[in-house]
Amino acid sequence: MLILYYFRFDLMTFAYHTQPDIQNPIGKRMERFTQYLLLGLICIVALGQFFQVITRYILEIPVMGLEETMLYPTLWLYVLGAVNASRENTHIRANVLEIFLRTPKQHVVLAIVGEVISLIVGIWLLIWAWDFTRYSWRVWKESATLYIPTFYADVALCIGLTLMMIYTAMHLSRHIRDLLNEHVKNG
Repeated sequence: MLILYYFRFDLMTFAYHTQPDIQNPIGKRMERFTQYLLLGLICIVALGQFFQVITRYILEIPVMGLEETMLYPTLWLYVLGAVNASRENTHIRANVLEIFLRTPKQHVVLAIVGEVISLIVGIWLLIWAWDFTRYSWRVWKESATLYIPTFYADVALCIGLTLMMIYTAMHLSRHIRDLLNEHVKNG
């Protein structure tokens, strides 16, 4: 619950700046939490794969269920990495149109169009992810060997897309505010 409390304030801070205000103690804690969480997930995945290679190929003793347990941190790492890229606004883009744009206003308008398209596609995917999460909750499947509920992996998509859409909406509002401020300056 404390994490959600920090997250709420970090989102409020983020709404007014391009990046979270790292000078803000709550923003610092949220940034540090994200870094440690992603680092921890990377270490878990790397160690799990290392253990898998050593036991399977060197000792020739496959560990039963290791693939099942590695699914969870790997999936959460991918999803939370995408959320982090969305938060930092560092997703890979192929904006060929930027080459032909001359003014900052044109770049802002292009950014707004891109964010609106991202929101439309993202919300569409989020609806599908929500339906899948409800299905996963209802069915409550378990993994084949260790009987770990797959819901904990399935819910990552819905949570990740929700966070990405929140950050996309914040970037959109910042671009709109930049366009309006540019209009006020020039107008």
